[in-house]
Amino acid sequence: MSSRAPLPSRNPIGGHVPVAGGLHDVGMSYAHDLEAETVQVFVANPRGWATPVGNPRQDEAFREACAAQAVPAYVHAPYLINFGSHTEATAERSVESMRHSLRRGREIGALGVVVHTGSATGGRDRSVALKQVREYLLPLLDELTHDDDPFLLLESTAGQGASLCSRTWDFGPYFEALDAHPKLGVCLDTCHIFAAGHDLTGPAGMHQTLDLLVDTVGEGRLKLIHANDSKDVVGAHKDRHENIGAGHIGEDPFRALMTHPATAGVPLIIETPGGKEGHAADVERLKKLRDG
Repeated sequence: MSSRAPLPSRNPIGGHVPVAGGLHDVGMSYAHDLEAETVQVFVANPRGWATPVGNPRQDEAFREACAAQAVPAYVHAPYLINFGSHTEATAERSVESMRHSLRRGREIGALGVVVHTGSATGGRDRSVALKQVREYLLPLLDELTHDDDPFLLLESTAGQGASLCSRTWDFGPYFEALDAHPKLGVCLDTCHIFAAGHDLTGPAGMHQTLDLLVDTVGEGRLKLIHANDSKDVVGAHKDRHENIGAGHIGEDPFRALMTHPATAGVPLIIETPGGKEGHAADVERLKKLRDG
């Protein structure tokens, strides 16, 4: 990333960056090494319920660096969050954790906070779980009243277990439960949607899937894409990411992804294996597919 703000591209491409040791000092250094045009971070332990306060100096430096370099930033909320849980303690902790991620998102200048859509645990009906999603999540959306509050971005799952949202059309009931709130958006994970059963390969697989998504949630709701290939075949219901072009999705669908009207201006974040070296290679590969 150069010190001069680049012209924004149709699809900024970057990755999820580690921030242990300093949101700005570690995170932006890693992003610089990836030549990332967009970044995603955790603001808490992704596998815990802790809600740590930020470091104001790091927050400000991170926010200023992203603004100066025209790098859109996003937060990924902890994995434990599940508003459809039959366990009251989990649902209540999910509220606390989500509120923390949204607040920290605003503090660091993030455009969106990604959260997994969860599942109907305890053998409960999906409709019951979605009513609970409404009860716990809608008030959090209503709290997003500042101009600089991030969007809440729903990320569907690979369709394991009693998943509430895995196919494109599953976003319909979820959006309905939340009154299609104006601060609600979608983060589409290519590996998840492929694993859930949408075949992104072939001449028109990616475009057909994006058409279905727009038909379900409307235009302008797709705010972020997690660009990940899949170690497993379509419909496997397994969430195992692979490097771009090395999995069962292949390179062509990612090229097609960046030509669909719904993805104009939408950043791509990679969450692939291989550490920094693998990440840098994937960022470069996606840029070539975009610019080639």
